[in-house]
Amino acid sequence: MQNGHRPMVVVVDDDEAVRESLRFLLDIAGYEVATFDSARDYLDHVDGQRTICLLVDQHMPNTTGLELLAVLRQRGAHVPAALITGSPSPDMLRKATALGAARVLEKPLADDALLRFVACAAAGGYA
Repeated sequence: MQNGHRPMVVVVDDDEAVRESLRFLLDIAGYEVATFDSARDYLDHVDGQRTICLLVDQHMPNTTGLELLAVLRQRGAHVPAALITGSPSPDMLRKATALGAARVLEKPLADDALLRFVACAAAGGYA
């Protein structure tokens, strides 16, 4: 815990059901969760000081997950990120790696893989 707070995981996904199911899963696992329905909403409210990792949907309107990662890297933010997608292509995987994504998680999400990513980020495994 940092300053009495639980570690913060940020979820950026345009699908409310996905955001809420991830919030529920991560809350039960002991994490504080902030959710955003778009890359713009996240960028307008970002406070990376307590964020241990990002879970970012690739296919969102207006700004994709890869585009969001590119903006964050341009700003010098290096928070561990997992890109979530239902259709990972070799090109997408290359781009995600180039942008510093720690993982690409395929939908439907496996709870254990997601929780392993978050636990590793919380432990500083992607620093």
